[in-house]
Amino acid sequence: MSLFVDMVLNGAGHGEVAQALQQAHFDPGVFRPFIGSDGKKYITVFNASGKKETVTVRDYKEATGFDHPVLNSTSLRKEEWIRIDAQVQKVARLRLRAWSDLAGSNLYRVNGMAMTMLEHESMNDPGSAQVDMDALTEGKADTPLFSLQGIPLPITHGSFFYSSRTLQISRTRGSQIDTVMAEAVARRIAETVEGTVIGTITGVRYGTSAFGYTNTAQVYGYTNFPQRLTKTDLTAPTGSNPEATVQDVLEMLEQMYAQNFYGPFMLYHSTDWDKYLDNDYARLGGNNATMTLRERLKKIEGIQDVRRIDTLKAATNPYTFILVQMTSDVAQAIEGMPMQTIQWESRGGLQTNFKVMTIMVPRLRADGAGQCGILHATTS
Repeated sequence: MSLFVDMVLNGAGHGEVAQALQQAHFDPGVFRPFIGSDGKKYITVFNASGKKETVTVRDYKEATGFDHPVLNSTSLRKEEWIRIDAQVQKVARLRLRAWSDLAGSNLYRVNGMAMTMLEHESMNDPGSAQVDMDALTEGKADTPLFSLQGIPLPITHGSFFYSSRTLQISRTRGSQIDTVMAEAVARRIAETVEGTVIGTITGVRYGTSAFGYTNTAQVYGYTNFPQRLTKTDLTAPTGSNPEATVQDVLEMLEQMYAQNFYGPFMLYHSTDWDKYLDNDYARLGGNNATMTLRERLKKIEGIQDVRRIDTLKAATNPYTFILVQMTSDVAQAIEGMPMQTIQWESRGGLQTNFKVMTIMVPRLRADGAGQCGILHATTS
């Protein structure tokens, strides 16, 4: 199963999905027609006020003068759309651990179809406060320095299809439509988004140089962000040295404090840490365990949780820790379009095609001095 990433550049779609959305005025609802209980064809689209509205396909054509072939290929009933969407969202939530943490802390929604790049500025510290008895001391009035940075907003998508015969058999027997393929595509998309957040999957790059930005316009993750902090001397766990792991994490926190980042933090780890973190925590090799090593790390001030990331495989990222300050000045989850499914017909109506797609990217930041609240720790 292949996944693809499309872009909308300067108002023009590049890639199958982007071009189709451009024809539909970048409204995915046009590609989700359904048959109502009255037998009429409906779509749910954005109206002039920017709110979603369910209208008949006929009324939409008359109001907009827009007649896309997909509007004549309505194949699913509303209940079938609901079932597909429910399974897509369910599977995606199970695989998006780092993304879900980030979105739960710092979600930033934009109309991702209306822009190619999302830009932000970083600012240096312009000065300090004055303390005196009469407020006559001249304060510092340095003009702050700003630097521009941008990230592209690509569309991540995957496809599946049903034959018209499969749909008819499902309806004739009164059985629910099989959503196995929808689940598989949603799982692959979720894993791609998650891998991009962590940095195990290289994000899309827009252009070949910085174009006046601090970094190249690229979607970065925790382990490949250029300004991230690093620690390369973690002690490899043996099962009998949990104190060394605690000391390593305390040193990671000190690195953060030195850059003026004080939490709250999430501590993520690679898959090979599980058997050590969930083992008994006993100091000095004694038999006095009252908790696991994971529980001990959670007791450190400022650490919200210690969580495994499935995309940090032991084979490629052995004994890896990632410490992230969960504040918007460090990292944000940019949602340009939530995960959703569109459809169209082909092969004379004998095949109904579906595409699950989303615009979800992390935005990682450093301040004007290049300081960042992300620390990537390894054993070497």
